[in-house]
Amino acid sequence: MNQPKRTLTAERFFPDHTMLSINRATEAFRLPQHDHEFIELAYVGEGRGFHYMENEVRPAARGQLFVIPVGVSHVFRPSSPDTASEPLVVYNCIFQPGLIDSLLPVVTEEPIAAYMKELQTGKLSCEAITDVDACLEALFLAMHREHELPQSGASTYLRSLLLQLLLTMHRLKHRESSEWPGKHDRFIQVLEYVERHYSEELTLSQLTESFRWSERQLQRLFKRHTSQTFLHYLQGVRVRKSCEQLRKSDRTIGAIAESVGYRDVNSFIALFKKVVGQTPGSYRKQQLFT
Repeated sequence: MNQPKRTLTAERFFPDHTMLSINRATEAFRLPQHDHEFIELAYVGEGRGFHYMENEVRPAARGQLFVIPVGVSHVFRPSSPDTASEPLVVYNCIFQPGLIDSLLPVVTEEPIAAYMKELQTGKLSCEAITDVDACLEALFLAMHREHELPQSGASTYLRSLLLQLLLTMHRLKHRESSEWPGKHDRFIQVLEYVERHYSEELTLSQLTESFRWSERQLQRLFKRHTSQTFLHYLQGVRVRKSCEQLRKSDRTIGAIAESVGYRDVNSFIALFKKVVGQTPGSYRKQQLFT
């Protein structure tokens, strides 16, 4: 049964009428899918996993920034329950929409102002932005350091860093659009196709026929947008789907293996143990006590 969604309130995260906060979290399986009364910019600093947003799932890997508008439900999940050795670390920059009003007067370029207003009103796309040259990482680290060890003028400094972050996001999105016109949306369709057909004997050559890309192009896109090869991505989807069944059903391991595309249960168990760090049976037992 799916966990209930809940709303995280601004009052809880912004005491004393502050409008901006940033934290560093190691994601686990405890927090349910949730929405919030503020804007969130979530940057994956370490590891890999999955980002659930409303009814969609996207891979999440180091160097990806996710924009979560007000009222949109989401949650991060690590790719492995062994968060000690394979953590998924996310930096969360959260702020109230009204904060953008105080930043706009210093913005002189209309496209950037329009971009910020779209973010403020929830009209900005929720797709991930890929970091380039670790420029986003540097900003998140600076913001987190200032938030945890504030100096004189910390509030003003944090707001200036937020403005730099929004400008950098705009630049990166513009760069992606010019370098990959139309390809980003097409690649999202590839990921959605894998989500629907993961239980079949899916191969890279089949995807090339369906989407008219060469195998080399597709592999490059998988590495660029998921930090994985196609095969590793497909295996990750299958293991994630099997984890959901192990947590939510009493089906046999063999039945689950077949339902996610593995006819040989021993091969499935070996892969599951390699990815998750324990057998399907051990994983199921562990979930009963968490």
